[in-house]
Amino acid sequence: MSAVCQVTGRKPGYGKQVSHSHRRTSRRWEPNLQTRRYYVPSLGRSVRLKVSAKGMKTIDKRGIDAVVADLVAKGVKL
Repeated sequence: MSAVCQVTGRKPGYGKQVSHSHRRTSRRWEPNLQTRRYYVPSLGRSVRLKVSAKGMKTIDKRGIDAVVADLVAKGVKL
């Protein structure tokens, strides 16, 4: 699976790593993704989400029901 947060949509960032001699090589910054299982009362079951640390804060703030409702409206299979 790709490195994308299901809640916030965060993706890897791309850029250059610059050494002491100023030689540039390509690199990428991965988002802080975690696989978490949440119990969703409206569905009556648990769902497994691939979320970033920012996505977990969003779930804490808005609630899992609201976040799952948005994901279902987008057409994400849970």
